[in-house]
Amino acid sequence: MRVDGTEVPLDLYHDETTDQYLMRDCSRLWNTSEGSLATWDARGVDVAAASGRWPSGIDVFSHPTSDFGKDAGQSGATDAHWAAGQVHDYYKERHGRDSLDGRGMNIDSLVGVTFNGRPYVNAFWDGRKMVYGSGDNEYKPLSADLDVVGHEMPHGVVESTADLVHAGRSGALNEAVADYFGNAIDVTASGTPMDDPDAGLIGEDLCRTTAPRACAFRDLNDGATTSKNFLGVAFSTDNGGVHLNSTIYSGALWDIREDLGAELADRIAYRAFDSYLTPLDGFTRGRAATIAAARELGVTAKQLNVVKRAFAAHGIVPGREQALGVDSDKLFGRLNTAGTGIGAGGGWWAASKSNDDGSEPYSVYAGRTDGRGAPRLVSPNDGRHHVYPATDGKTVVWAAFGDTGIDVLQRPIAGGPIRTVWSSFTGIQGLRVDGDLVVFTESDPFGSRHVGHVNTRTGKQAYVDGGRYHLSTAVGSVKGSTIAYGKLYPGEEEYELGVEVFDVTTGKTRLLPQSGRPQALGQTAVTKDSVLWLVDEVEDRGQLAVRRAGHDGTGLEDISPETGDGALLAYDLTASDEAVTVSAQVPDTTYRNETLSKLWQLTPDGSRVQRVSCNRGEQSYAAADGGRRVVWIDGTTGWTDLVTRERPAGDCG
Repeated sequence: MRVDGTEVPLDLYHDETTDQYLMRDCSRLWNTSEGSLATWDARGVDVAAASGRWPSGIDVFSHPTSDFGKDAGQSGATDAHWAAGQVHDYYKERHGRDSLDGRGMNIDSLVGVTFNGRPYVNAFWDGRKMVYGSGDNEYKPLSADLDVVGHEMPHGVVESTADLVHAGRSGALNEAVADYFGNAIDVTASGTPMDDPDAGLIGEDLCRTTAPRACAFRDLNDGATTSKNFLGVAFSTDNGGVHLNSTIYSGALWDIREDLGAELADRIAYRAFDSYLTPLDGFTRGRAATIAAARELGVTAKQLNVVKRAFAAHGIVPGREQALGVDSDKLFGRLNTAGTGIGAGGGWWAASKSNDDGSEPYSVYAGRTDGRGAPRLVSPNDGRHHVYPATDGKTVVWAAFGDTGIDVLQRPIAGGPIRTVWSSFTGIQGLRVDGDLVVFTESDPFGSRHVGHVNTRTGKQAYVDGGRYHLSTAVGSVKGSTIAYGKLYPGEEEYELGVEVFDVTTGKTRLLPQSGRPQALGQTAVTKDSVLWLVDEVEDRGQLAVRRAGHDGTGLEDISPETGDGALLAYDLTASDEAVTVSAQVPDTTYRNETLSKLWQLTPDGSRVQRVSCNRGEQSYAAADGGRRVVWIDGTTGWTDLVTRERPAGDCG
């Protein structure tokens, strides 16, 4: 019995020794003595223990009788076992494929995994097996919809053929192919006509309390196009939009299926990724592969025009990538990193980079902000994650996260040995460097944060607050011998927030004035004349003003207000002596290019505000170089690229 109460036939194995029926189907995969399609009881197993590894102590589902009863049904086991057989048979009968890898590999499904002891609403292929979450009060177990099973298993087929990298454009193509075949298998099994309004829904049968359309994960009939719906997000968001952008391509394939019929469309789509697609292909190359496959299969001119028309309707046409209107210069492509930030200064940039799918430990590279010369590898290939890079154009500093601790490392851009300038066993972030002075934020064992500094010439090390646990300092910045940082300190009645400057040469500190009572502080920056910081003083708004004062605290003013006209909704800032650049994002629960993070540049007095770039996608982790030049991570093209502009673009209309 399935989760929805319907009865389906199951291919099982009867163990005569225990007189138990096992969810192990040996009839479909008989090429080896152990070959089988098996469904495993992973209820209570944490997803971390099931992802990329085989969890200990699990067994295949078993029952004294072959009907397996309500327990197996409500767990999602019956659905998973039956659906895996349906998917196997589809590929075997329609495409002559022997299991997912084409060579008879076992098909294993783990059912009922959780997340930190809580319900888990997700499912995935981990390169070896399918893993299905337990579901929750709103969603049934994730194996309870054939198109979800039919989506995850094709990831294994794609991995053994085109091996599309699961990041950016190629990742969206990977997800699109999986969605297409998952839904194709589902509507075929259920007899749902292609013109049914709900035929394109993915996961619609998982809903417990809402209508199918309300909780479906995606809709292949959503009409998404590249011009209106392609989201330019970086790797930190959905691996570069692999799910968010997938229905643009899967929608085109679905249209082809509706117009050409299921059998021919499925053969074309299968032949495209089995014979023509390569790991880093995106939508445009996917179109070319599909057209090539259609021609190989002998379609008529009219049928070929149907294929081309479907892609055109979704904006997938030759040269699409070149028509995005990108106004920035690419310095380094496909970083595929998340949360590491970048650095710039003195005509150089520093950034972390991983491999094509972001799975390898990050390495730090440096290059010129004018784009001349090739990027150079700065960090060692030692298996550690090298992150949070900063540079002043002469040296690069970064944090190396290993199994036993974290080191702050330094290396001259011109080359030379790598030096360890600080070590920590808690946490490091927010690195900055200017000349011999390295500044960073370290977490203490009690969760407070402290800004530390190291003179790399003398080796002198210290915390700006002495490392005292009753204080907390963070979001540090440096220029010359001046360090600025946010500070939490005991006031007359309760703890208060403020921005403090510390002169390393004299050892003197100065707490800068405020115009109100800060509720929160954001990033600081130091220029030759000013200290800048983000501050929230209006309760319950969660917005930040851009505030400026002289090093001595005079001239306090907001160059961008917290609320009202001109408020930028800032969350990060970086500054040179000539310009202040703010990262800002409109709060929104939906993904739209208009509400993704964008960069704004202000004159030091705030009298003029312009967009740094009119790129329509996500712009984040800005780092000021010098003058008005800014370097940032941009997701507009569908890849996670390091880009730059030497002046702001204007108001962008």
